[in-house]
Amino acid sequence: MAETSGRTAPAQGRGVASALGGHQPSSTRHPLVAVAMVLPLAILLAVLFGGWEAVITQASSVAGMLGR
Repeated sequence: MAETSGRTAPAQGRGVASALGGHQPSSTRHPLVAVAMVLPLAILLAVLFGGWEAVITQASSVAGMLGR
């Protein structure tokens, strides 16, 4: 099959961002960013599966351990 594009494929393992001319993301993510990413999904799953009681129980247990 004839090659239709003059571009070459990016090196394996470089990722899409560097292939498109962007910068490589850092290897670590700020904890608040991670919380902001996972919190909506956690709330959705708690609502779908009726886990609010478990969330409240765990939160009160953690608050008790922290002395609040």
